[in-house]
Amino acid sequence: MTQKDIWLDKARKVFDIEIAALEQQRDVLGQPFVDAVETILALSGRLVVVGMGKSGIIARKIAATFASTGTPAFFVHAAEARHGDLGMITKFDAVLAISHSGETDEVCELLPTIKRLGAKLIAMTGRPESRLGQYADIILEVPVTREACPMNLAPTASTTATLALGDALAVVTLKQRGFKEEDFARVHPAGSLGRKLMQIKDVMHTGNELPLVTSSDSLKQAIMIMSQHRMGITGVVDGEKLIGCITDGDLRRILEAGQADLNVDVASVMHVNPKTIAASHLASEAVLEMEINLVTVLFVADEGNVPVGIIHLHDLLKAGVA
Repeated sequence: MTQKDIWLDKARKVFDIEIAALEQQRDVLGQPFVDAVETILALSGRLVVVGMGKSGIIARKIAATFASTGTPAFFVHAAEARHGDLGMITKFDAVLAISHSGETDEVCELLPTIKRLGAKLIAMTGRPESRLGQYADIILEVPVTREACPMNLAPTASTTATLALGDALAVVTLKQRGFKEEDFARVHPAGSLGRKLMQIKDVMHTGNELPLVTSSDSLKQAIMIMSQHRMGITGVVDGEKLIGCITDGDLRRILEAGQADLNVDVASVMHVNPKTIAASHLASEAVLEMEINLVTVLFVADEGNVPVGIIHLHDLLKAGVA
C-alpha cells in the first residue's frame, strides 16, 4: 500500500466514525428535543448560545444559523461572560449551553447566575449527569464516545454531532415559524443569497420617478417626460391603466420616417400592451424578461395593470442581480 493509499484510508475512517456519530445522534432524538423546540418558539426574548473552546466555535455557528433563520439569537463566549457579558442575558431569554464533558469550568461557573436570572437553560452535553446536566431544564444528549482523533482526545465526531443537532433545532424551528424565502432575503441583504431572493419591489422606482403621460398628451410632452426621467421610455396611461409606451428607439424611427409632427396624440404612435412585471416577482425574473424581450426597462404593474413602478437594467446591475 502506498503512502497515498494509507492517507486516503485514514481519511475514509474519519468519515466512517463521524457518520456513525451522526447516526447515533439521530437515534437518540426524543422528547427533550421537542421540549427544546417548544421553548425556543415560545421565547419573548432571545436564544443565547454559550460555549468555550471547540464547543464555543460550534456554539457561535449555531447562534448564527438561528439568527439568520428567524430566531433572535447571539453567541456569548463563556470566559467573556464572567467579565460582563453575562449582563446580556435576561429572564426572557433561553440559554443553550454547550459542553461535551458538561464540566467546562468557564461554562459551569455561569450556571448559578443563569438560574437566578430565571432564563431557561438548555444543555448540549455528552454527560447528562454532569454539573451542566444537573442545572439544565432540558438536556440534549450528544452520546458520542469515540472521536475521529486516534487518541480519542481532539473534539471531532462530538463537535460534528453537536453542530448537526444545532442545525436540526434551527431547521425544525424555522419550519414551524413558517420562515420563507423572502424572510431569508430580508436578513441577508448584502449576500449572494439575499441578492438571489431580492424582489422587484426592493429595487424599482416609484411615485414621481415614474415616466408617464396620458393617451391624449402630445408626442412633444412624451419626449419632455422621457428626458426628465432618463429611463429611455415613457408609459402611456388611460385613466390609471397602462395601455402603451414610447421608447427612445421609437422616437428615432419616427424621425427617420419623416414623421416629425410633435403635436400628434401620443396614442397614435405608441406601442400597445407594453411588457410588465409584478412587484412581488424576484428581481432575477426581471433580468430574464428583459433578455427574452430584448428590452432594458420594464414597467411594474398591479393586477389591474396600473403602473406602480419601473425597473431598469442599470438598477439590477447596481443591485448585483444582473
